[in-house]
Amino acid sequence: MVFLRNKFISVCRWSNVPPVAGLLLAVAVAGCSASHYRQSADRAAYGLIRQKTPLVKNMDSAFTIEQTNTIPLEGLPVVTNVVDYLGADGAAERGARLLRLEDALKIAVHQSRSYQARKEQLYLAALSLELSRHQFTPIFSGSGSAAYNAAATETAPLSDQFVESRSVSANGAVGASWLVRDVGKITTAFTTDFLRFVTGDPRLATSSKLSATFVRPLWQDAGYKSEMEGLKQAERDLLYGLRDFTQYRKDFSVKIATSYYGVLGNRDAVRNSYLNLQTSHKNADRTRALAQEGRVAGTDLGRQEQQELTAESGWINAVRSYKQALDNFKIQLGLKVDANLVLDDGELAALQIHHPDISVDDSLQLALVSRLDYMSIQDQLADAERKVKVAENFLKPSVNLFANAAIASNPGKNFSLPEPQRYSWSAGLEVDPGLDRTAERNAYRQALIARNSAARTLEEQEDQIRLQVRDSWRTLDQAKRNYEISEVGVHIAERRVEEQSLLAEVGRSKAQDQVDAQNALIDSKNQRTQALVNHTIARLQFWNNMGILYIKDNGQWEEVSNAKTK
Repeated sequence: MVFLRNKFISVCRWSNVPPVAGLLLAVAVAGCSASHYRQSADRAAYGLIRQKTPLVKNMDSAFTIEQTNTIPLEGLPVVTNVVDYLGADGAAERGARLLRLEDALKIAVHQSRSYQARKEQLYLAALSLELSRHQFTPIFSGSGSAAYNAAATETAPLSDQFVESRSVSANGAVGASWLVRDVGKITTAFTTDFLRFVTGDPRLATSSKLSATFVRPLWQDAGYKSEMEGLKQAERDLLYGLRDFTQYRKDFSVKIATSYYGVLGNRDAVRNSYLNLQTSHKNADRTRALAQEGRVAGTDLGRQEQQELTAESGWINAVRSYKQALDNFKIQLGLKVDANLVLDDGELAALQIHHPDISVDDSLQLALVSRLDYMSIQDQLADAERKVKVAENFLKPSVNLFANAAIASNPGKNFSLPEPQRYSWSAGLEVDPGLDRTAERNAYRQALIARNSAARTLEEQEDQIRLQVRDSWRTLDQAKRNYEISEVGVHIAERRVEEQSLLAEVGRSKAQDQVDAQNALIDSKNQRTQALVNHTIARLQFWNNMGILYIKDNGQWEEVSNAKTK
């Protein structure tokens, strides 16, 4: 066999590589980094969110999913005093960080895991819209391939000598596709192929072609209704996402405040239980002294000692409940459970009854024009009606106008670009009468059902809003009355305890009366604290149910002082 290898070295020189192949090679080498694509996605998503933020009142103007703004606990005040009502657990609070409600809300906004998940959900909705918009921009593509080929052939018929032919073949293509609104779809492509023999034949054979195609639906899907509907729905979905996230911010702040005051309520219950234990110790000691003198019956002493044990058990349980509630609250904030925190008792002491002066009817009227979720459901009914029209359009026959044109290179030359005089074109209509419209029929009927369902959902949501506002108004009024009752109850219980203490000094008090009076005082104090907290949370929830609770960027709310209907 005879092998011709004298031209092999020319493969490495690429002296006559066509420009397109060189361009494809350069693009392949110069790939973008992952950080570039991440930054590009951020610019697109944040840009869309900023663009639509003015459409949603109280949306976070500084929205970001980056968790760089963590709140250091080292900047919070340090607890120096140790309270005795926590017993041995009180010493662990020395050096702890004092957490005010404002700080708790700020930490939760920046570090809560659930809050972060909702922000990321909104970010992904913005990316989805960006992709939908991208479908209506020129989309470029490129591809290329190369191969080294070898084949052995006979030098002559019936000859036993063979020659090996080697060649390099490659092709490349660059194209663009553009879906133009209300016009049609334009597709262009430039392709090139070349073949170079590296053994026995130095020729370089190339060919190239430039082509373009235009398609416009004239009846079914005219104006690309389906694609336009997808874009419009993506636009609406991001708006709904912004409304949902804004409503979530309000719900989240109310939830954090509820948990914060709940922990303080548990701490106050510990304080009251400890005072009850101290009083029970005092009463039991006094009764034991009187029993030694024979001035009280043994049953009275037993009752006081039993009350002493019950008070101690109640205090131990109250401490445990408080510590458990505090640990749960840390997790809710997104902090480690071993973080040494103490909530500010001053927040509980500063609570006051601020009862709104607004009627139920005015509250309902205000809610129906302010609730973000109600706005979205109204818009979703419009979405469903629009989809019915799109589905109805697809029941029509398909008639598409098409046109394509191309210019090619000279096949007689070894290398040439496409020449305008070597053109070809065609135009015409593509018609599909739609002899089978089963799928389209089903889609249309589904769209009708979805529209009717959306209308029922809107009616139900209006009723639910009326129910929520009425219920929250009654809950708020109930909380106010409960607080007023608990205030009276505390004063009555204090007089009872004072009276029993004076009677006990002269040996005229019964043990049962002392125990009942002391328990009533502790219960009434706990009820007063709980009623005050309940009224505060009920007021926030009332504003929230009306859709007028305004949340700042740090999660703190602005107190509503003058709610009026529009």
